[in-house]
Amino acid sequence: MSDDVQDGFVRVRLDLSYEGRDFSGWAKQPQGRRTVQGEIEAALRTVTRSTETYELTVAGRTDAGVHARGQVAHVDLPVELWEEHRDKLLRRLAGRLSHDVRVWKVEEAPAGFNARFSAIWRRYAYRVTDNPGGVDPLLRGHVLWHDWALDMDAMNEAATALVGEHDFAAFCKKREGATTIRTLQVLRWERRADGILEATVKADAFCHNMVRSLVGAMLFVGDGHRPVDWPGKVLAAGVRDSAVHVVRPHGLTLEEVGYPEDALLAARSKEARNKRSLPGSVGCC
Repeated sequence: MSDDVQDGFVRVRLDLSYEGRDFSGWAKQPQGRRTVQGEIEAALRTVTRSTETYELTVAGRTDAGVHARGQVAHVDLPVELWEEHRDKLLRRLAGRLSHDVRVWKVEEAPAGFNARFSAIWRRYAYRVTDNPGGVDPLLRGHVLWHDWALDMDAMNEAATALVGEHDFAAFCKKREGATTIRTLQVLRWERRADGILEATVKADAFCHNMVRSLVGAMLFVGDGHRPVDWPGKVLAAGVRDSAVHVVRPHGLTLEEVGYPEDALLAARSKEARNKRSLPGSVGCC
């Protein structure tokens, strides 16, 4: 598969953010459900006065209710359309989009760029409070209330067994034909000055429900319901564990997506399409 852009088109990178509460996730859905992709594609069609819908490719699809501060997407537009609208496109999108989704940058992408496959990491944050009084009403749409005191040191100790390249089948919703092998680069908890516990979760990629499942396992350790070594044992078992709770989506935000330098974009895109296996495992691709 090639990332060569079709003749007569230009690849455009969009940097964007959204408040996920009222969206049924990123990807377009049947029956007219409201999605981020659907909103932006419709706005692009309107502001460029196009009869055709130009499809967006995103760095990481987010589920219903999940927020994004540093999402990245690309779209291939006809050269003539891009040249006509490029200088005013950002402002026109701001005027057309609803207030819970914003495009912050629109620019021609470098050669070999693919918003999804060229990415080398995605960084999420999950925010929780164990304040016995609950969540600050001004933060209720972005912070989960956990009604048990949480031991941050225990959660960080448990996280050490999960960092690295593993098969995260025990923490993912399985999708036919898709691998669950990922490299988890960072899983770390910090307690902010306002008392909110913030998990930083960074990996080359994530499978479905992975971040929310990891957080759920950490919370069970933090509140004393499971021992520190439990998440590592779940990972080693390699099967979905019904005791792993998928926490609610509103505490989760996609914070940032990382890309290599421009000269390495195409190579990274090609590499990311290869189906991975762990060392010593059976299988060709």
